[in-house]
Amino acid sequence: SIEQIKNLHNRFKYLTQDEDTLRREHLEDINNLALNPIRRQIIEAFFDTRNLGQKEKGCLQEIGFEEFVTVLAFFRPPKPHIAEEEKKTMKKEKLRFLFNMHDTDNDGVITLDEYRRVVEELLSSSETIGAETAKAISDAAMLEVASVTVGQMGPDEFYEGITFEQFMQVCTL
Repeated sequence: SIEQIKNLHNRFKYLTQDEDTLRREHLEDINNLALNPIRRQIIEAFFDTRNLGQKEKGCLQEIGFEEFVTVLAFFRPPKPHIAEEEKKTMKKEKLRFLFNMHDTDNDGVITLDEYRRVVEELLSSSETIGAETAKAISDAAMLEVASVTVGQMGPDEFYEGITFEQFMQVCTL
């Protein structure tokens, strides 16, 4: 609605201290975001050109209000009464956004190392789980993904990572 856009514009102006563009440091100043274990990925998502409908891969140094709203739209819940086809499209777009957050090198694959970093960041707030346990959890989770998407793997086979298609397959189980 018009009112929501006005509110978002006011928030944008507040974050940017009345500037026309938003930079990473503006988002780093949000207190509630500082508590989020995947804060870095969330901030980077705002500047990732893949999330802004641009064909070229890469990151921007700053974004305007339109790009700000584009990224925030990924966090919006779906409307209650939308057509099934539109619901599928929205789900795929949101999954692509999540995939992009974790595919930090933009190569189209979430590698075991990228996944391990996310798991370690998510579990880092828990002081009862050490780095080795987090590594074991991420390795086991990635093997589970491999068994679902690739099938049975031999003991000498190495699982490179998960593509977007495999990510969608796992997320729709």
